[in-house]
Amino acid sequence: LVALAAMLLPPHTPPTARTAMWTSLHGGFRYAIEFAPIRAILLMVAVASLTGMPLTVLMPVFASQTLGGGPETMATLMSSMGIGALASAVYLTSRPSVLGLGKHIAFAACGFGLGMILFSWSRSLWFSVPILVGTGFCMMLQLASSNTMLQTIVDEDKRGRVLGLYAMSFLGVGPLGSLAAGFVAEQIGAGNTVRIAGAFCLVAGLVFRLRLPKLREKVRPIYRRLGILPEVTTAVEVSSQLNMPPEH
Repeated sequence: LVALAAMLLPPHTPPTARTAMWTSLHGGFRYAIEFAPIRAILLMVAVASLTGMPLTVLMPVFASQTLGGGPETMATLMSSMGIGALASAVYLTSRPSVLGLGKHIAFAACGFGLGMILFSWSRSLWFSVPILVGTGFCMMLQLASSNTMLQTIVDEDKRGRVLGLYAMSFLGVGPLGSLAAGFVAEQIGAGNTVRIAGAFCLVAGLVFRLRLPKLREKVRPIYRRLGILPEVTTAVEVSSQLNMPPEH
């Protein structure tokens, strides 16, 4: 409440025209699906939630059966992820701009997947702890970077609907991942389940990284309009006048 009260916002006049709820929902969904950067970010959030649930849901199995521990071991493993997530949040607050967050999303998804794969092979608590610190760091880095980018590039009149889709991608997909994790683990074991989830997340991160240049082309006009890329705007304008390719 204190943080909200401290925000200085310009006066806002709500629109007088009313739109039917289902029409509004359809418009927001269509906007998110048709705009490639938003669609790609939401898909990456859904992948992180779907593949991340097996790690947290099956953590008691790793603590008791794989590492041979008890409640203390479980607490240590979960705290390790929490420490990594906190470190990631502190790191993101030190960033002055949203520039480069696309690379962060790709890197974090790959790191998250790789961390799950390494953890699934670990048989030592002292080896598992640093792996989970890095895994928690990457998980928070991906989710927070995705949220920040969405808040930056989304149109003002569609912000609530797009953030609703973000919540659905994260919170709505998670229970499906939990259900799948339990079912698959009964068939092939907890270790193999987490390895498959990690590989899926790693591949998704690599695909996102390959598509990143095309996504940037669609985001740059928004950044220029917001004044985030004034230098790039000047370079593009001068290069277009001289019929030369821009340097950046």
